[in-house]
Amino acid sequence: MPVPVCATCGQDNPDVARFCLACGAALGADEAEPQEERRFISVLFVDLVGFTARAEKLDPEDVRAILTPYHETVRREIESFGGVVEKFVGDAVMSVFGAPTAYGDDAERAVRAALAVRDSVHELNNSDARLDLQIRIAVNTGEALVSLGARPSMGESMVAGDVVNTASRLQSAAPVDGIIVGEETYASTRDAISYEPTAPVEAKGKSAVVPAWLASAPLFPAGERTVSRAPLVGRGRELGVLQGIWERVADERTPHLVTIFGPPGVGKTRLGIEFGRAVSELGGRVVRGRSLPYRDSSAYGAFAAQVKQFCGIFESDPIEVALKKLHAETAKLLGPTESQEVAGHLAIMLGLDREASVADRETLFFSVRVFIEAVARNGPTMLVFEDVHWADRSLLDLIELLAARLRDLPILLLALARPDLLDSRPSWGGGLPAYTALPLDQLKESEARELAIHLLSNLEDRGRAERAAVLAETGEGNPLFIEQLVATLTEAPGEDSALPTTIRGIVAARLDALPAAERALLLDAAVGGKVFWRGALERMSDDPAALPALLGALEGRDLIRRQAVSSIEGDQQYIFKHVLIRDVAYDLLPRARKRERHAEVAQFLQEATSETGEAAAALARHWRDAGEAERAIEHLLAAAEEAERGWAKGRAVAFYREALELLPEDDGDRRTDVKRRLAIAHTAAFHALDARLLQLDAD
Repeated sequence: MPVPVCATCGQDNPDVARFCLACGAALGADEAEPQEERRFISVLFVDLVGFTARAEKLDPEDVRAILTPYHETVRREIESFGGVVEKFVGDAVMSVFGAPTAYGDDAERAVRAALAVRDSVHELNNSDARLDLQIRIAVNTGEALVSLGARPSMGESMVAGDVVNTASRLQSAAPVDGIIVGEETYASTRDAISYEPTAPVEAKGKSAVVPAWLASAPLFPAGERTVSRAPLVGRGRELGVLQGIWERVADERTPHLVTIFGPPGVGKTRLGIEFGRAVSELGGRVVRGRSLPYRDSSAYGAFAAQVKQFCGIFESDPIEVALKKLHAETAKLLGPTESQEVAGHLAIMLGLDREASVADRETLFFSVRVFIEAVARNGPTMLVFEDVHWADRSLLDLIELLAARLRDLPILLLALARPDLLDSRPSWGGGLPAYTALPLDQLKESEARELAIHLLSNLEDRGRAERAAVLAETGEGNPLFIEQLVATLTEAPGEDSALPTTIRGIVAARLDALPAAERALLLDAAVGGKVFWRGALERMSDDPAALPALLGALEGRDLIRRQAVSSIEGDQQYIFKHVLIRDVAYDLLPRARKRERHAEVAQFLQEATSETGEAAAALARHWRDAGEAERAIEHLLAAAEEAERGWAKGRAVAFYREALELLPEDDGDRRTDVKRRLAIAHTAAFHALDARLLQLDAD
C-alpha cells in the first residue's frame, strides 16, 4: 500500500494516518492527484570532487563508510535551515528551499546552509583524516514547477524547471571547497552574505553566460536584518540612553517601558533596529510587531505578530497548523496543564478560534501576562511595538498593564510612536514604576550636513559640501527627507535640476522620473498598503514575468524593500521605504483604477490568507474601496465579532458603525440587527472605560 505523504511538509506517514504526524495537516486520499504549483525556490547542489575515480579503487563497504557520514552531515545541515533533500545521486546531493514549505527568506537560508555544509564537511575531515572529502556547492534561485505531493524519499522528483538545470551547471563550475551562486540568489542575499566576484559561467545548453558570485561568509547571524544604507547620524545620546536602560533590565531584572517619540521620517524605526541589534549582540531576544493605520480586527495585531514569531506561525498557516504550533510552544514554556487555558486565550487574540470566548478582559490579559513571564524567564527579552500611535486602545491598555504588573523579570517593552499618541492618550506611561519617554528630534544642522555628505559620496568632491548644505536645509533635518533629496539629485543629475521644497514634492518628483513600467508597478503596489506581496502584483500585471526585474529596479532605487520573512507563506513580501512614498503613489491613481486594483488585492488576500485576524479587516477595507459594499459588510461584521470575543469592544464599535454606514437605508432588518449589536458593544466599551478610570483613581 502506498505510504501517505503530507502535501504540506513532505513527511511520510503510516498508511492508517488521517493527519500528518509532523505538521498535523489532513492527509488526502491515495488516489488524489499530486498538487502542482509554480513556486519561487532556491536549489542547492553539493557534489564530491573526484570521488567517482576514487570509489573505483575502494571496496563497496569502504565506499559506504565514507558516504554515510557525508550524507548524514549534508542532510543535517540542510534540514537545520529548513531545506528538503530531494535526492541523493551517488555522491551528489540536491536539496530545495521554498518547497513544499516556503518561509520568505529561502535564498538566504539556502546560502547559509551551503556555508554550514562546507564548514561541517571540513570538520568531518578533521575528525577522520581518512575521509579527505572535497566538495563543490552551488545555489540558484528561480521559478519552478513544484509537485507538492511528491515523495522524495521514494525517488519521486519534486521540482522541475530551468532553475534546477542552471544550479547543476553552476555546481560543476564551482571551485573546490567553494560555493557559487546565481544572479537571483546573489540579488536576494547580498545584504546578508559576503560575496566575492567571479567570472560568468559558460553553462552547457545556455545561450548566454550565467552571472555568478562566490559566497564566503554570513555578514551577521541568521535572523537579523539590515537597515538603511545611510549611517546612523546624531543619535549617539539616544542610543546610549537605551543601552543603559537595557543593562539595568538585564542585570537587575527590572521591567521597563520606553517610548521613542518623533515625527514621520525622523528615524524612530532605524534607532529601534540599531538598538535591537545591540540587544541581540548582548544575548537578548527581540521580537517586533507593528500597528497599522487601517483597522485590524484582532485589536492586538502588533502583539499577535510577536506571539506568532515566538511560535513560528505564518499568517497563511491553516488554522489547525497555527493552533498546533501555538499549543506546542505554550506547553514548552508553561507545561501541559497550565498551557491549555493560556493557549486558548491567545488563540482568541490571534483570531484562530472563532467559537471560543472569554469571560472578561482581565482574564485575557492575565493569560498574556503569564505567557510573557514564561518567555522572559527563558532569557532577557525585548518586545518592540512599532507605530503605536495607530494602535487600538485595547493594545495600549495591554502594554501599560504589562509594564505595571511584570515584576523581577528581564523584559523591556519598546514603543515607537508619533507625538499624535499623546493627543489620544495623554496619560500614556503615567504612574508606571519604570517608564522613559525618549523624544527624537530632527538632526542638527551639522548632523544633517554630515548625513548628506555621506549620501553624496558617489559624486565628485567639487561642490559636494555646498550641495550637502542645501540638501540639509531643504530636508529640515529629517533623515528621510534628506535621503529622498539626495536620491532625486543623484538619479537626475544636472546643474539645472531644481530641488523640490516639500517632501511630497520630493517623492512625487522621484516617481515622475521613473521609467513608465516601474512607475506603474509602484502605483499598483501602493493599493495594497505600506506592505504588499508579489502575488497581488502578479494578479494585476499583464506581464508577470517582468515583475522580478521591475521589483529589483525599485529595490535598487531604495523605494521598496524585500522583507526576509513573509506573513503569507510562499509569497515574497515587500515594504515601502516610507509610508509617505506609498501615500504619494496611491494619490496619483485615478479613482476607477483604484477600485479595480482594490478588488484584485482583495481577491488575492481571500485566496492567500485564512480570512481571520488582521486579514478580515484588510479584506473589508479593500472591498469597501473597490465599491463592493456587500462584501465589505460581510468582513466588517466578522471583524467586529472577533473584536468582541477579544474584549476589544471599542474596536467592535468602530467596525459596526462602518458596516452601518455601508448598509442600504431600505435594508431595515439588517440595519436593526447591526444597530442592536452596536448598542451592546458600545455599552460594554463604556463599562471597560469606567473600569479603567476607577483603576486609575485607585492607583
